[in-house]
Amino acid sequence: MKIQVLIATMHQKDHSLLEKMNIQTDAIVGNQCDRNEVEDFVLNGHNIKYLSFAERGVGLNRNNALMRADADVCLFADDDMVYENNYAETVERAFSENPDADVIVFNLRENVVTRRIITKKTNVGYFNYLRYGTARVAIRLSSVKRNGIYFNQCFGGGTEYCHGEDNIFLNSCLKKGLKIVAVPEYIASLTEERASSWNNGYDEKYIRDQGILYRTLSKKWWKLLCLQDAFRRRKSYEAHGNFIRVYKLMCGKRS
Repeated sequence: MKIQVLIATMHQKDHSLLEKMNIQTDAIVGNQCDRNEVEDFVLNGHNIKYLSFAERGVGLNRNNALMRADADVCLFADDDMVYENNYAETVERAFSENPDADVIVFNLRENVVTRRIITKKTNVGYFNYLRYGTARVAIRLSSVKRNGIYFNQCFGGGTEYCHGEDNIFLNSCLKKGLKIVAVPEYIASLTEERASSWNNGYDEKYIRDQGILYRTLSKKWWKLLCLQDAFRRRKSYEAHGNFIRVYKLMCGKRS
């Protein structure tokens, strides 16, 4: 099984990121910077494609790598991850044990746990896919490409709407009938050494963007999604008023 890591990063001046991340498979690096350059080389016996483009937007960056990917299985990565020494074997085993899975979600190690830890194998559907971000996802490339699934380039860091590209990607997988499974295996650790390019906390723009994200995910249920979010995160949003006011902000209403 050929495995490729698709890395989204910015402002890299050399290739040192690959060793820093402990990349032990083929990889494609999407490096958004101030130059345009494509490099192909071999590192420790693995084929590397290094894409340096003078453009912005995490969805565009991931798509640049995804459209050039040629492996059986691809992992999406951010540049603040360090992969486990046995990550390739872990991923290959997971797909071998779940031959009907098109997408598999793994665990990431954190010094301070902020992400949901997968403790048992779980089927991922419309009621729980919002729990998982792109950096813990591996895809069966043929399934994703056959269904024409790519990242929405209007959402995520460097775009008009500051977050949500990963949610839209998994939502698209579900709408196309792909099977998503979460497994209790760790593939990488987060160093948490870089600041987010978009996150200013739960400010008013985040709240409004959250509403637009929900509307993009479901034209039928978006207002219900906004309501549950405003209530569930009411303590995080409390600087902007009670959950009713936050709900109105998500729905695009002035107050």
